[in-house]
Amino acid sequence: MTHMPRARAHVRPERFLLFLSRGSRFFPLAALSAARPKSVSPKNSADGFTLIEVLAALAIASVVILATAALTRNVTLHFDRGTRGVNEAERLMLAVERLSADFGSARYVLRRTETGTAVAFTAEQASGHQPAKITFVGGAAVGPGASGDEIVTFTIEEDDRLMRLVRRRAAWRGSLTRFEDVVPQDPVVLIEGKLDIAFVLARATAERVLIWHSSWIGEWTLPSFVRLILRDRATGRDLLGEADFAIRANAPAGCGRPNAAVACLTAIPAQPSTADSIRPMR
Repeated sequence: MTHMPRARAHVRPERFLLFLSRGSRFFPLAALSAARPKSVSPKNSADGFTLIEVLAALAIASVVILATAALTRNVTLHFDRGTRGVNEAERLMLAVERLSADFGSARYVLRRTETGTAVAFTAEQASGHQPAKITFVGGAAVGPGASGDEIVTFTIEEDDRLMRLVRRRAAWRGSLTRFEDVVPQDPVVLIEGKLDIAFVLARATAERVLIWHSSWIGEWTLPSFVRLILRDRATGRDLLGEADFAIRANAPAGCGRPNAAVACLTAIPAQPSTADSIRPMR
C-alpha cells in the first residue's frame, strides 16, 4: 500500500495573531492599533490663510502704496518747481547779457529825420496801439552770416496779462536811412511773464551827475546809461535792482581815426534836450 505524501495545509497569515497580556486578559495588537486615535499632521493644519489675515494684508499694502504715491508726487512737484525756477533765472541772465552786449555796441552815428538830422538812438513811450520802443544802431551782430552794423529795436509788448521784451533787428544802410522806413525782423522774446517792464535813460552832465529821462527823441548825443526796470506784479519786488547798461560810445566814429583832431568833438552843435522828465518808459 502506497502512502501519498500529505499536502501542506494553506494557513492564512491573518490567523497568527500576537496577543498582549494585561493581567489575566489577552488583547490582540491589531485591536489596540485600531483603537488608538490617529494624530493630526501639523503640516496640514497650517496650510492657507484665513479671510481676516488676507484683508489685513491688503489693508497694509494699500496704505504703503498710497504713502509711496503721495511721496513721489510731492518730490516730483518740488523738482518741477525747482527746475522751472532755474530755467527762468538762466533765461533772465541770458537776456541781461544780450541787452548789455547790444547797448554796449551802440554806435554814435547820425540818421535822417523829418526835421533834419539826429543821433541814431530813440526811446519812445507807448502811445495808443504803439508799444514802448528803443531803437538804435549797434554792431553786435547776432545770427549766422550777420556782419556789420545793424538797427536793433527793443519793444515792450503786452498780451493776455503777460508782458514781453522783444528784440528785433534790421540792416543799417547808412546815415540816409530813416528809422520810420525800416521794418525790423527776426523777433526774439528776451523776457516774458507777469511783470512790469520799463526803461529809463541817463544823461551825464559836465559835473558827472546823471539825469534820468523816460524818452530820447531828436537828441544829438547818446545816453550814458540805459536802466531796465523789472518788477513782479504780484509782489512788486524789483527782480534786477539797478540794472544799468553802459553805452560806451560818446563821440562820432570819425574821432577814432589816427589823424582826428579835437574839433571832431564839437562838430555837432549842442542842442537843448527834448527828453521827458524822470518817468519810466513802459
